[in-house]
Amino acid sequence: MKRSTYGLLAFSAIFFIMYAFGLSFFETVWSFPTQRAIPLMVLILVGTGVFITFKLGFPQIRYFWHGVKVTRGIYDNPDDEGDLNHFRALATALSATVGIGNIAGVATAIYFGGPGALFWMWITAFFGTTLKYAESTLSLKYREMDSLGYTAGGPMYTIENGLGRQWRWLAVAFAAFAVICSFATGNAIQSFTVSDQIYSEFLQFMSPESALMIKHTIWTGFDLSMLQIINGLILSSVVALVIIGGIKRIGHVTGFLAPFMALIYVSAASLILFANLPLLPGSVKLIFQMAFNPPAEIAGVGGGAFLVIMNTMLWGIKRGLYSNEAGQGSAAIAHSTAKTKHPVREGTVAMLGPFIDTIIICTMTGLVILSTGAWHHTEFYVNRINPEFAGDLLNSSRLTAFAFKEGLSWLFAYGDKIVTISVTLFAVSTAISWSFYGDRSIEYLFGERSIKIYRWVFVVFVFIGAIASLNAVWAFGDAALGFMTFPNLLSIILLSTALKKMTKKYFSVEHKPYK
Repeated sequence: MKRSTYGLLAFSAIFFIMYAFGLSFFETVWSFPTQRAIPLMVLILVGTGVFITFKLGFPQIRYFWHGVKVTRGIYDNPDDEGDLNHFRALATALSATVGIGNIAGVATAIYFGGPGALFWMWITAFFGTTLKYAESTLSLKYREMDSLGYTAGGPMYTIENGLGRQWRWLAVAFAAFAVICSFATGNAIQSFTVSDQIYSEFLQFMSPESALMIKHTIWTGFDLSMLQIINGLILSSVVALVIIGGIKRIGHVTGFLAPFMALIYVSAASLILFANLPLLPGSVKLIFQMAFNPPAEIAGVGGGAFLVIMNTMLWGIKRGLYSNEAGQGSAAIAHSTAKTKHPVREGTVAMLGPFIDTIIICTMTGLVILSTGAWHHTEFYVNRINPEFAGDLLNSSRLTAFAFKEGLSWLFAYGDKIVTISVTLFAVSTAISWSFYGDRSIEYLFGERSIKIYRWVFVVFVFIGAIASLNAVWAFGDAALGFMTFPNLLSIILLSTALKKMTKKYFSVEHKPYK
């Protein structure tokens, strides 16, 4: 059966199930089999990471420095086949991962799961680093070149070319959910967070009843303001200007934007942590304490405490996966564009992603929220620790913005504006990178002619996200993200022996800098 036929069947089945059973059917991917057991998705994700880590002999430790040297460009051969050098391939992948997950995602994990959620984000990063290595190495190994001379790679090509055409149905399933995920996780969530943050900024000096700010009820549960419409138009226009130009333009933009935006955010967070240095040991202790020992006096003992731990674990792993995309397979599409003859070489570069994204940036965000006391404004704190807390509840980027404002108050009174700027830069860069993931997936399914249509639909979803509601957008993104992960993890397991041989062969010889 042709890919396009499989693709049409896949999308038809997805939308039929959504129509017949609603979005709740897809949301069970993160709660199956029951709310009183460890979700199967969590077991598969972490279990695969542990399995591959031991089978390959902890590559995230042994080959980490080699990945740093490759990223520096000392092995780059400009004549090698591919679209982007190692640094730009990593920058494109990081532009998709270093984003809203580092600001709003960490805050949401702490809001619902408490400080302990950050520990589980670390777990996904450590074992996810091996998954990043595995999926990126395999994607480059089994990539193809399209008729225009550009690379076509990712888990869908790994599955079909690595496992055989009898597995095409699984490759199509990945590609179909990747397209859906690109509209939600990599798109609508980004524009929603920017629009929501900008709206909250305008509320500080404009009346909520003004013509620009007043929210009109369109239908039950959906209110819309003129400012949200303006936000959507501006964001979609900016994204369109970049993505219509294809991967070369995307690579140039992200190669500049990713380091620049990370520098702004990390510098501000470092100032806060330095000012709160005496409080950091207590914050780190709180993370470990809340990961395994929930507040029993309110949560209860036995089953109650177990459910709190499961809730914390689930939020940490979900937001950790959303942040670094380890095991999801999306970043492997970016890394498959690298100019190299050695798949393992780009795999070591890919390992730097979760380290930069989660171990460094997410941890800094979490410690800022904890050390400033901003985490008291969360549902977890009120429900589990202090029901009498009278402060406002703050979720998503608003919680992080509040923490930055508090943390930088000793320097100036506009720390929250740094978060607004960072949210905007992160969201735009993430949407730009995810558009590439989506158009590689849509090309796999329906051919090159579908790319242009996809890109314009993607731009429309940027606008839709800017006027959508938080819960609906996050739920849709989480569902698609989970269903993307299954085919990718299965292909990694089935090709793990071949991957081990490739790794051993590559590191059995000396690699000299290119001259």
